[in-house]
This record gives sequence, C-alpha cells and structure tokens, in this order.
Amino acid sequence: MQRTSELRVWIEGTIVAAIAMVLSFIPTNVGSSFSISLGMIPITLYALRRGTKAGFFSAFIWGLLHFPLAQVYYLMPAQVIIEYILAFGFAGFAGMYSSKLKQSIREKEYMKSGRIIIYASFLGTLMRYFWHFIAGVLFWGSFALWGMNPWLFSFVMNGLSGLATAIVTSVVLLLLLKINPTLFLSENRVQMSQHDKQI
Repeated sequence: MQRTSELRVWIEGTIVAAIAMVLSFIPTNVGSSFSISLGMIPITLYALRRGTKAGFFSAFIWGLLHFPLAQVYYLMPAQVIIEYILAFGFAGFAGMYSSKLKQSIREKEYMKSGRIIIYASFLGTLMRYFWHFIAGVLFWGSFALWGMNPWLFSFVMNGLSGLATAIVTSVVLLLLLKINPTLFLSENRVQMSQHDKQI
C-alpha cells in the first residue's frame, strides 16, 4: 500500500513537471534576458502539497524535459548543468514550507496560509534564479547589453525575472488557496472532512 502511495506521488510529480513545461511555451519574454517563468506555479503548488523531496524531483524532471523538446540554450556542459539541472531542481526548495502550510490550512488560519505561500514562492524562485545569476556571470557576461558589468547585468536581469516570477506565482497560488485550500493538502477530501469534524 505504501509503495502504491509513493508511486502515486512520483507519477503526480512527473505530470506536474509536464504541465510546467507546457506553461513554459507561453511567451512571456521581453527581449532576450527578461521573462516570467509560469512553470513555477505548478511546481511550487506541488512542492507545497508533497514536500521538499518530491518538489526537487518534479522540478528536476521539468529541467530535463527541456532537452528532448530542444529548449536548451547551450554554450558549454557546465553552463547546461547549472541552468537546467541545478537551477530547476532547486525550485523544489519551496516545499520546505509544506508542513507549516498544511497545518495552517487544517486550522483554517488562511491569513497565515497566504503568508506562507508567499514565502514559499519567493524561496523557490530565489533558489532557482540564484543559479541563473551565477550562470549569467560565468557564461553569459560577454553578451551583456550596453557594456554593463556582467555581475550587475546578471543581477538586474535575473533579479527582475525572478521577482516577477515570484509575484505571479504568489498571486495565482493565493487565488487557488481562496478557491480551494484542499489543493495544497496531500490528503483526500474525505480525510479532510473527518479531520474537520474532530476539530
């Protein structure tokens, strides 16, 4: 029974990664350096629903899906590893807030739940874009616009992209929390209703 439950978690994570990849095809780019990563929305939701380990797994699969779909910007192997393995995988850090969020939802503390979702969205995005920032300095510095310092250029562009992504992710997940808080719980609705009766 436990194996079946674990298998369900990994299958769900793979589906979430595929959804994140599909959302990545929606054009949100402004120029070549700024974009909003809509795929962070389902990844963050899944990480909060299933925890950090599962979040890492799903985000890692999302990164890998860029390869067969020819969505990889390749300069050298180290750059690809940083931007498509490390960066995407680290988005799963949002799951660190999973337990706190579930507890606050069960206790119907929705204001607190909203704050936790914002923290998680910003943490997952920050951890991912940190690696994009490093790659921007190490590998993309020669492409910096207007002759800017590579550190400054990477910080500004990745910072703006990360901030916009975190805000959009937070807003969408807050709307989902308002519509159906049980989306963030791994238990089914029957278990949830039983828990409510006990309270």
